[in-house]
Amino acid sequence: MLFDGLFSAAAIAANWTEHASNRIPYLGEGLFPAQKRGGLDLSWIKGSKGIPISLMPTAFDARATFRDRIGLEKIETEMPFFREGFKIKEKDRQDILRVENSNDPYVQGAINQVFDDANNLLEGALVVGERERMQLLFARDGNVGITIVANGVEYVYNYDPAGTWKANNYFALSGQAMWSDAEHSDPFNDIQTAQDAVNANTGSNLRIAVMNKATFKLLRNNAVIKNRFLSKSGLALGYMSDSDIIAVLKDVAELDGVILYDKQFRNENKQARKFVPDGYVALIPTGTLGSTWYGTTPEEADLMNKNTEAQVELVETGIAITTIPQKHPVNLNIFGSEIVLPSYERMDEVALLKVAEM
Repeated sequence: MLFDGLFSAAAIAANWTEHASNRIPYLGEGLFPAQKRGGLDLSWIKGSKGIPISLMPTAFDARATFRDRIGLEKIETEMPFFREGFKIKEKDRQDILRVENSNDPYVQGAINQVFDDANNLLEGALVVGERERMQLLFARDGNVGITIVANGVEYVYNYDPAGTWKANNYFALSGQAMWSDAEHSDPFNDIQTAQDAVNANTGSNLRIAVMNKATFKLLRNNAVIKNRFLSKSGLALGYMSDSDIIAVLKDVAELDGVILYDKQFRNENKQARKFVPDGYVALIPTGTLGSTWYGTTPEEADLMNKNTEAQVELVETGIAITTIPQKHPVNLNIFGSEIVLPSYERMDEVALLKVAEM
């Protein structure tokens, strides 16, 4: 009975809700707010000009892999279906059963570890959505889509099958125009060229620039920006702080904001990666760009509220947390699963600049 109550799906979901109340949301959660829909019919997942997304299909009938209790980063993927789990093993259960001795200081730590493992599982589910959204916003080399490699197989969703967005909205600088050339490059001109092109095609004004700090640092020594700062401030000599550079960009390029986004994740090989790649700047309009759609997982469809030993709860709009007891050996299996894919209805109102090779 201890495990039925303490580590039920409902208890894990409640613990996550408390944990998540203190987390800083990912940038993409605001740009692509979450929505829920039964199943995952890609005819309503839209890309450029409302065209359905082209995809490489995959099967659902794959067993979840189990992570070690200490592991944090491994994400098993079946696009667009993601599922991963961990076990409370027999030794773990014996340690936690020491709760009968209320004076045992080890017990609370063992219990907390299980909830931490579950929270890490759900954090991993949120990483999947942010990876997808940032792949769309920062389409490397202008190829708008989502690519994830799992078990040696590459799954690809193409949001720009005709290459129209790449031709009209992607601006790759070269030679002395690259921002790494501090003396000759002109970031103001580059931003305004992209703004004008998108405005001419869509009527949308690109008022926000998004980049990481490594890209932003290229602007600190840029001659054009320095000259603008010095002429405006009236200083003969001066050191530009980050806020000074942002103020100059907002003034000359008519931007409402500059977002520096440096959050990272670990990929399937446990390698640290940036959500926003070095050397790229996205120019976006105000408001949302699309939606993060959650479908109905097999756990939600077939196990939730059914007369089975499995318990299922939903968190974060569409992430299913499932607990299933195993009789031999005596384990408790805990899974996190989701079907998640962003739509990108306003992609034609977004420009991407490749400003440096980094």
